Amino acid sequence: KVSRAGKSSILVNGAHVTLTFLKKLAPHLVDIHGQNENLALLREEAQRSLLEGGDADLAERLCAYQDVYRDWKARTKEREMRTEENAEIAERLDMLRWQEQEIAEAELTEGEDEELEAEIRRLSHAERLVEHAAEASNLLSEDTEEGAAVLTALSRVTHALEEIARYDESLAGAQAMIEEAYISLQEASYEVRDYLEGIDADPASLDKIQLRMDVIERLKKKYGGSISAVLSRLEALRTEISSAERYDMDIEELDAAIARLRQRMEQCAAELTKQRQKVGAALSAKIERELQGLGMKQARFHIVVTPEEQYTTRGADRLTMLFSANVGEAEKPLEKIASGGELSRIALAIKSIVAARDTDGTSMVFDEIDTGIGGRTAQMVAEGIAFVAQYKQVLCITHLPQIACMADAHLYIAKSVVDGATVTRVEPLSEKERVREIARMASGDDVTWAALANART
Repeated sequence: KVSRAGKSSILVNGAHVTLTFLKKLAPHLVDIHGQNENLALLREEAQRSLLEGGDADLAERLCAYQDVYRDWKARTKEREMRTEENAEIAERLDMLRWQEQEIAEAELTEGEDEELEAEIRRLSHAERLVEHAAEASNLLSEDTEEGAAVLTALSRVTHALEEIARYDESLAGAQAMIEEAYISLQEASYEVRDYLEGIDADPASLDKIQLRMDVIERLKKKYGGSISAVLSRLEALRTEISSAERYDMDIEELDAAIARLRQRMEQCAAELTKQRQKVGAALSAKIERELQGLGMKQARFHIVVTPEEQYTTRGADRLTMLFSANVGEAEKPLEKIASGGELSRIALAIKSIVAARDTDGTSMVFDEIDTGIGGRTAQMVAEGIAFVAQYKQVLCITHLPQIACMADAHLYIAKSVVDGATVTRVEPLSEKERVREIARMASGDDVTWAALANART
């Protein structure tokens, strides 16, 4: 809609859309043939649809290729993501391995820290331990005056109780306890002596144990608070390292899968290209025959399918439609053809071949299709347009009565000057006006009864 104030609005199915959206939508609604920039046939998408639309084998091969291509693309993208992640994992794996080595080399055992703490206490007080152990040993040893006195006293008590037992066994229990005490004192004497001899007062031993304790405390502070927690962390590290190393194996498996898919994709693409070349050759021959029937007797038309290295959703080839209108004239891509009339007739030839299966719902507009033709050729072009019109709406701008007379309805385009400005009018014609206009197109402005009679037939 364009208002008098100059404001405009665009609606599609009742919804407001932008001009950019409308431009994208328009080629799917109206297929204009005349001005190159609006010619759907020049778009590669349309050319491929033309080639692939009527061949079941080609469509099947395209589906097979696209299935493999999607898998290959997905795996390749996954590989790229894995590569980025792998750099981070590799960095973390180095840290994990270093931590695992740090703990493993310490060779920790449960309760080791408690044992070392006790040993440190002993070594830290070695001099006092020697002093008191020596004193205790002296008091218990038979070889010293103090020890001998203790044992002698116990021996004398034992002897006295034995004498009592000869006449009264009431103190038999006491006698047994004294005898046990004597034996216990002897064993205690031996144990104290061994303890005294085993005391290590060497400062180097204390330093060595202290260094070991420092290692344990550092690991406890870093990995958990206890040797048990540190050992649990060691197992967790080994599990994580194994998982990270498995990640590298996953990438190797992914690379192998990508290689297999790539090989299969190349095979499918080659088969697809070969089938396109086969279908293209057959379709080219049909289009040439149609063009010759439309008055282009020397026309040559070829659909060339060239393999390429780049793989896309459509395969690995490039499609080019080549055309030459005259003998000795080099074939050129359709987009390099200057004549709108030639392009329109090529489009008509193609639409005549595929009209029955081309049910995309678009309307067709032909402009300049009658350029440079007349007589029987014009009649054949008109019949071709009429054939296509059986399957879709066709609008044709023409100056030839042979073409105009085939239409179901006519619009007359006229220009006039109003207030110094040129105004273009489009007027629908009645049945009577249609006959008169066709007669005028055939005989000129001086319309005769014969021309009118001919226009009616």
